[in-house]
Amino acid sequence: MAQSTSFFVLVALLAFAPICFSFKSDNDNLYPQYYYKSCPQAQEIVKSVVAKAVAKEARMAASLLRLHFHDCFVKGCDASLLLDSRGSIVTEKRSNPNRNSARGFDVIDDIKSALEKECPQTVSCADILALAARDSTVLAGGPNWEVPLGRRDSRSASLSGSNNNIPAPNNTFDSILSKFKRQGLDLVDLVALSGSHTIGNSRCTSFRQRLYNQSGNNKPDSTLDQSYAAQLRNRCPKSGGDQNLFFLDFVSPTKFDNSYFKLLLASKGLLNSDQVLTTKSQASLALVKQYAEDNALFFDHFAKSMVKMGNISPLTGSSGEIRKTCRKINSS
Repeated sequence: MAQSTSFFVLVALLAFAPICFSFKSDNDNLYPQYYYKSCPQAQEIVKSVVAKAVAKEARMAASLLRLHFHDCFVKGCDASLLLDSRGSIVTEKRSNPNRNSARGFDVIDDIKSALEKECPQTVSCADILALAARDSTVLAGGPNWEVPLGRRDSRSASLSGSNNNIPAPNNTFDSILSKFKRQGLDLVDLVALSGSHTIGNSRCTSFRQRLYNQSGNNKPDSTLDQSYAAQLRNRCPKSGGDQNLFFLDFVSPTKFDNSYFKLLLASKGLLNSDQVLTTKSQASLALVKQYAEDNALFFDHFAKSMVKMGNISPLTGSSGEIRKTCRKINSS
């Protein structure tokens, strides 16, 4: 990287100055000023650590954004995903959606360590995930928004919840929408939040079925552009290469923009769960077309949906705890 890390971090931090979307949480217990008195430097500390991590590896922005999503869809936004197996706790990291793919835990550890030095046992791991997701989005060129804060951390995890509640790459459209509605999210949230796939990678094992045997007839997915499918088969064979990585948005893989939606309209969505947004619902197709044409509209809806998602069943008040370290509950 030609630029020095320190220069990148300076530029990255300045990126948080442009237009900021501000939204009120539906939960009155969560509000952006939650740490203003107890830990006034909290957000700057999170921002700084995330900026350094993304400067070191651009892919980390997508990884941190994904952690927040995978946390909130299981027991709510309570940092249950971060817990390691210990005692009666069976980690969600072993679930099908997370095993060999969820990453960024070391970055969360670094943020928590820095916050504990500044203001011990004050900022929750759940809030760290929410802030890191926002900061990652901004660093990649996406929208900014105020993050409602005040979540507390769960003292338990749910492996079954992680396996059952998080949408899978091969799920049908109806199944995916059902999983969103289960969390109080709607079709607009589904399509807007799917736009997070404008950054990041996916493994061969997540879409191989589309290339060789989509419907059990040993034929590729007919909704996938066949020239694109041929390119994918070069590095995603029928067997082997499970962990080979592919950009979810090959046009601008590290830039948060609306090119993901343009690729869907060209039948070049990488995952089945991406492409069904254009093939299985006229309502979702209409949204995809709107976002492909209007980047500002996509940014607006994405920011609002992120706040809405971050409000899924938070622990507040005396519920849960503020963990000293994010990987284990305080008594363990």
